[in-house]
Amino acid sequence: MNEPGIQSLMDQETLDRRVRAGETPEWVTDHWETFQNGLLGERNGSPFPCFFGAESVQQGEPLYTAVPSMNDADALLTLRDRILEYLEIYRDHSERASLVTFFEPPAEPLSEREYHDALWHVLQTLHCHDPEPWPEDIPTDPNDPYWEFCLGGEPMFPTCRAPFYDDRKSRYCPIGLEITFQPRSLFEDLGVTADTEAGQHAREIIQGRLEAYDGVCPHADLGDWGVDGDREWPQYMLSADEDQAPAECPITITREHPKPAARLP
Repeated sequence: MNEPGIQSLMDQETLDRRVRAGETPEWVTDHWETFQNGLLGERNGSPFPCFFGAESVQQGEPLYTAVPSMNDADALLTLRDRILEYLEIYRDHSERASLVTFFEPPAEPLSEREYHDALWHVLQTLHCHDPEPWPEDIPTDPNDPYWEFCLGGEPMFPTCRAPFYDDRKSRYCPIGLEITFQPRSLFEDLGVTADTEAGQHAREIIQGRLEAYDGVCPHADLGDWGVDGDREWPQYMLSADEDQAPAECPITITREHPKPAARLP
């Protein structure tokens, strides 16, 4: 961790120091500044809805990496390696250590549809080059309420921020794509899964903050893992315009391992 270069796995102190020293590209600097402002600032007199995330950033707990492309093969395979490295060490780093990934913005602005495509291209590529088999206890069908994205044998919840959110500012990043990876075990270790009283209380607080912060009702796709009728995959990148969001989950999951002809999609 903290090796030279923006594609290394960095703790928050190292990222901040490199940004302040001018050792990062402008787009990484912009990502870091807007990320801090978004999670630690207020909007409509309300703090950022996810108080776990805000407190984590305030305490310097997340880990970070930067990805210089949303489609380059080498960049995405390096991202895979950083996620696997993160999964090995995050428990020893902090109980709330999520992995925040900043992507270099495209040369030209993208539509919402193109950002959805970019997200699922990233996740499909990670799956195709996963060194571990898909967990036996996780369904391969995204329409199953117990499905969620996995890598390295670990179920996780990747959430996105992107430039196309005009109203839903809790998901807004003016620079480009940003994905935060959070293993399900992180929520279990904190005791805030949907099947616990603490988890339900946390969700009530977050939902109330969401409406105040965004100025709009919480998104209809928000739900809980394993709850009948809820689906995990639409929550990764919430839609702003339903016509531009995928109607079906655009990822193909296989238990075949190792994948003999894994190719970048």
